[in-house]
Amino acid sequence: MSLLNISFKCPIFNYNHPKSLPFLSATLKLHRNAMDREQEEMQFLGFFGIYTESFKLIISCRKIFSKISLSLITPLSFIVLLHMEVSSLLFCKIMHTEVELQQTPSPAKSRKLSDLISSELAFFWLFKAAYLTLYLIFSLLSTAAVVYTIACIYTARELTFGKVMSVVPRVWKRLMVTFLCTIATMFVYHVATIFILVSCGLLLMQTDYVDAVLALVLLFYFVGFLYMTIIWQLASVVSVLEEAYGFQAMMKSKSLIKGKLWVATAIFVKLIVSFFIIQTAFQTLVVDGSIQGMGKRVVYAILCFLLLSKMILFGLVVQTVIYFVCKSYHHENIDKSSLSDHLDVYLGEYVPLKPKDVQLEQYQV
Repeated sequence: MSLLNISFKCPIFNYNHPKSLPFLSATLKLHRNAMDREQEEMQFLGFFGIYTESFKLIISCRKIFSKISLSLITPLSFIVLLHMEVSSLLFCKIMHTEVELQQTPSPAKSRKLSDLISSELAFFWLFKAAYLTLYLIFSLLSTAAVVYTIACIYTARELTFGKVMSVVPRVWKRLMVTFLCTIATMFVYHVATIFILVSCGLLLMQTDYVDAVLALVLLFYFVGFLYMTIIWQLASVVSVLEEAYGFQAMMKSKSLIKGKLWVATAIFVKLIVSFFIIQTAFQTLVVDGSIQGMGKRVVYAILCFLLLSKMILFGLVVQTVIYFVCKSYHHENIDKSSLSDHLDVYLGEYVPLKPKDVQLEQYQV
């Protein structure tokens, strides 16, 4: 009778004990069955179940998430709110200069004011470019940190803030590729929408139902834009936890969201509305100054800042949980040992085995 001995030759270990294979196989089988049951249950999580699971994750590792928030998410929130305040000030200054230009009869002063407006507009757009750059950097870094942290929690890996921060720059590159692919897709989508709107407007200009058709096109546009936003959010998680990134991550995200689209849509719409309410409150109460008194405005600014930081963290956790729910729904159970190895690659602690490292030897008994 013959036995197959699987010999692994790698720097970490050299396993060559045929007699222990049955025990090892049984142990791994029991462990795998327990993990499969846990993952199978995630497919039944609905709207409130995903929220509950997200809260549990944040509470279970609140120290790590607090450090991530302080180092990445709070600067992101500060950048968003600061952008709103500074943009309003710069815009008001430009409008004031334009009004002054219109009321100035002197040609010399008009030329001077025109040059001033040009410089103010240049500074305004440079500020916008700087904001978008910083927003993109901190947004992708925050996404990488939160997704990696949750993956470590699910794989029961040892987790420290230092490890998370050392992984973030490597994961960030994959997220950047996915983001650029999403931007390219969004650009094509917007160009196509504008073309359809212009075509419908020209063809139906003399008809009574032109407004209804244009309104219908805009409705489909917003639905499509929301769908692509959901695809992008899920593709960001795929880019961290799987080998796919870029357009491949977007296609994977599109296939995963099937069957859970309505739940994901309801959750993301609620998150978007929450972000909109917070930013509108900041714009109204702080930027526009509808509340009298500097002290009250500072209090409201701090409150909006804290709420926005909490919402960003919660939104990132939720989108990661939705990924695991979708994987479970499609019965794509995640092999936690493989996922753990995938995460080790970011740390440089694991090198995938090559075919020459796995040898089959035959023993005669």
